[in-house]
Amino acid sequence: MILLPSSPESSRLAASLVCSLAMLDKNKAKFGVAGTIQSLVKAVSWHRGPAAHHLLSSLAELVQFHGNCTVAVRSGAVPVLIQIVENNDGEDLAGTSLAVLGLLGRFDEGLNALRKTEDIVSLMINVLKRRCMLSKEGAAEILLRLFDESEDIIRDASRAPDSLTALADLSVRGSAKAREKATLLMKKMIEANVDSDVDGESMFNFQWQ
Repeated sequence: MILLPSSPESSRLAASLVCSLAMLDKNKAKFGVAGTIQSLVKAVSWHRGPAAHHLLSSLAELVQFHGNCTVAVRSGAVPVLIQIVENNDGEDLAGTSLAVLGLLGRFDEGLNALRKTEDIVSLMINVLKRRCMLSKEGAAEILLRLFDESEDIIRDASRAPDSLTALADLSVRGSAKAREKATLLMKKMIEANVDSDVDGESMFNFQWQ
């Protein structure tokens, strides 16, 4: 019914039911082995109607289980969710997609897929500068996980135009969660910059001129 709905309303109801059932921990593994993850990823890739939010919320619930995260990544969830963020189809959908990406990034499979995504750092920085607060929280979470993986990623973020300015603004004007994450990101960038200064090269020089 999710993949071949008879009407938009039936699709919305089916997605809503899956979302409700997925909230129960005892159901997460069952959905994972029943092919539900693959169906959700496929449906999310083309759904932009009323059911889309329920589909994404269902995915968010299910990928909290490690085994389901692996299935989602192997089913192509990361590029599908990135495309939703890039397409600007709606702040609600983009924000939920980023939240799911953040959940996928908790496990190695999801984090590796994020790292391999082209221009992932610049995309997340652009989200911090332009999107809604839910999206900014999700982007900040993803950047934190990427920063923990590699100083090269921190350097990429530091070279992105207005990256530090966007984080400074978020650390003051953002939600409590966003402010906390922005402060941590700034700290990591500044610490990495200090290390670069020791080597005779500053990553932030161009931003302060």
